[in-house]
Amino acid sequence: MSKRVLSGIQPTHDSFHLGNYLGALTQWVELQSTHDAYYCIVDLHALTIEVDPALLRKRILASAAQLLAIGIDPKKSTLFIQSHVPAHNQLGWVFECITGFGEANRMTQFKDKSQKSGTDRTVVGLFTYPMLQAADILLYQPELVPVGEDQRQHIELTRDLAQRFNARFGDVFTVPGAHILKSTAKIMDLQEPTAKMSKSAASMAGVIELLDTPEANIKKIKSAVTDTGREVTFDEKEKPGISNLLSIFSAITGRTVKSIESDYAGKGYGDFKKDVAEVVTEALKPIRETALAYLKDESALLELLREGADRAEAVAGQTISTVYNSLGLLPRKK
Repeated sequence: MSKRVLSGIQPTHDSFHLGNYLGALTQWVELQSTHDAYYCIVDLHALTIEVDPALLRKRILASAAQLLAIGIDPKKSTLFIQSHVPAHNQLGWVFECITGFGEANRMTQFKDKSQKSGTDRTVVGLFTYPMLQAADILLYQPELVPVGEDQRQHIELTRDLAQRFNARFGDVFTVPGAHILKSTAKIMDLQEPTAKMSKSAASMAGVIELLDTPEANIKKIKSAVTDTGREVTFDEKEKPGISNLLSIFSAITGRTVKSIESDYAGKGYGDFKKDVAEVVTEALKPIRETALAYLKDESALLELLREGADRAEAVAGQTISTVYNSLGLLPRKK
C-alpha cells in the first residue's frame, strides 16, 4: 500500500506565483502518482491576518482552481478545504492543551511576527497556529509531510506532539517524517534577485503570478533587474538577476543551465529576456486558462471540494473519535 502524504497551502493571495509552482506544487502533482495524497487549502490559518471576507472567499476558490489546473487530480488525490472538516479545530484544541507555553513561544514564526508588530497587535491565533498545523497533519495519519526547509521546526513540533499524546494516552497517531522538498530551482524576485519570490513582497513587480495575463508577465520579465556586463552566464554572486532568469528557464524547460548559456554566447540580455518571457508565458497559459474555466463554473468547483471534504472527513472523524475516546471524553449517544 502506498504511503500517505499530506500538505497544505494558504489562500493568502489572489494567485500562486512561479516560486510556489516550481518549488512545492509541481512536486505535489508528482507525489499523487506514487502516494496516497491529501492536499488541503488551509483557510483557517489565513485568519491570523486581517481579512476582507469577500476577498478571502475569492482567494480560497482561486487556490482550489489553480491546484486543479496545475494537475492535482481529485481522482488520485483528496483535495479539500480545511474549514470544511471541523475535526481540525477539535484536534487543534487538544494539542493546545498538551503544548507548553515556552514550547509554543519558541516557534520561529511567532517570534518573528510578534517582534515586527509588537505583542499587543499579535493575535493569539498566531501563537497557537503550530498546534492547529499539527492537527491538520496528524488527523490524516500520514507517513510523510512534503514541506520546505523553513517548515522543519513545525514538523518537529508535530512529531513531538504525536509522540507525547501516544505516550500519555495510547498509540493513536502515526509519527510522520518530513519529506523536505528539494526545489527544482531557487526562484528569486525579479526586482530583488537576492530575495526569494514571495507573496508577501513589498511590490508585486518582481513576482510572476499564475493567474496574471501573459502580457503582464512578459512585461515583468522584460523589466527584470539585470547585472553589469552583457554575458548570459550563471553567477549568483556577481550576476544574481541573470542567474535567476537562467534558473527559471532551466526549471521550466528541463534543460541544463550550461546548455542555455551556450545558446546565448555572444548575445545580449535583450534576446535572452525575450525568450525567458516566451517560455514562461507558454508554460503558464494553459494553467491560467484551466483555472479560469474552473472559476467560471463555481458550482462544479464547489462540488469537487465537497467530495474531497467528504473523503477527508471520513478519515479525520475516525481519528478524532479515537482521540476523544483515549482522553476519556464521553461519546455522544446515537
